[in-house]
Amino acid sequence: MTKKDISEIKSQYTLEDCGILRLCGCYVDGERNKITQFNENFLNLPEEEKHKYFDIFKKTLSGTPGKNLVDMKFNVDAYADEGARTFLMNLRDSGLKDERLLDEFYDRIINNYSYVGNYLILLINQVYDIPGITADNIGLEDASDDVYDYILCCICHINLSKPGLGYDEEDNNFHDKKPAHMVDVPDVGFLFPAFNNRSSDKDMTLFYTKDISKFEDGLIDCLLDCAIPLPAKQQKEIFTSLISETLGEDADFEVVKNIHENLEQIIEEKKQENPAPVMLDKTEMKDLLEKSGVKEERLGNFEEHFEMAAGDEKLAASNVSSGKKFEVKTPDVVIKINSDKTDIVSTQVIDGRQCLVIQLNDNVEVNGISLRN
Repeated sequence: MTKKDISEIKSQYTLEDCGILRLCGCYVDGERNKITQFNENFLNLPEEEKHKYFDIFKKTLSGTPGKNLVDMKFNVDAYADEGARTFLMNLRDSGLKDERLLDEFYDRIINNYSYVGNYLILLINQVYDIPGITADNIGLEDASDDVYDYILCCICHINLSKPGLGYDEEDNNFHDKKPAHMVDVPDVGFLFPAFNNRSSDKDMTLFYTKDISKFEDGLIDCLLDCAIPLPAKQQKEIFTSLISETLGEDADFEVVKNIHENLEQIIEEKKQENPAPVMLDKTEMKDLLEKSGVKEERLGNFEEHFEMAAGDEKLAASNVSSGKKFEVKTPDVVIKINSDKTDIVSTQVIDGRQCLVIQLNDNVEVNGISLRN
């Protein structure tokens, strides 16, 4: 899903546009016991509570596509009669009114979610009349082309608030306040079906994780039965390792700078063509290195090395790019440069020693003190 697709769904979480039909929940303790369950018409909730839930739903759809918002495709087995995708379709089509399906849904999470503390499972069903748009992307309020019927699941840790003195409005005074069980921001969640190209994509789901360094592998395997992607941190490590191994003794400053600049150019160009997250496969990464000045003999076995490191997966450009930051680091000095100003840095041999040379403009400060050129 693109940022635009995600934003369109998030925009529905307001009192004016809300089309949420049902809200279900299950409170689970640290010993995996179901403390309480609820299933109610969302529109009947007090406004104050609706706003709190909206915040949770929006957070579950917040972040960076490819990092903590990841498109996942169902495995073949998920389409079987007892498969995960079939189960989710039945759950959605029930309108969250089938208590047997809900109990099984909660059990699948409880048996596979790794968290050992108390947590709350939230599940909503919404039917969104997708408005038509003009060629200029102007919405047509009275023209609905399609209906997007989906479920959104959020799993939130429950934390105890701190005890202490608190203000009591009734008697206009301060009193001792006991700890309360408070719902934290979502830890993981998913949207099913995905919303791609402004329509329902029943072959995909959008998975959210607060911690981009890990995924709930057991939960994804059982509840979604999707191929688990490489975490963002691991993708960055693979990218860095592949470049280091490929360059070897030829890893000089100019080549590394070229790789950084060319990668940013690829991201910009592809974003203009398609708003979807930019992905790099083994061929595209090899082309990037070749374009950046890596010698042909260094690239002979690159695709094989890529497969050994990443398998059949592509690397998300947002995960491997340094973005607006270009950093040069030595044991004693760290220099950070804006990505569009890398041309002011070069290497030169001075008095027989390799030196990093930075062009100075008219405004140079040291510890806040302006220098005269």
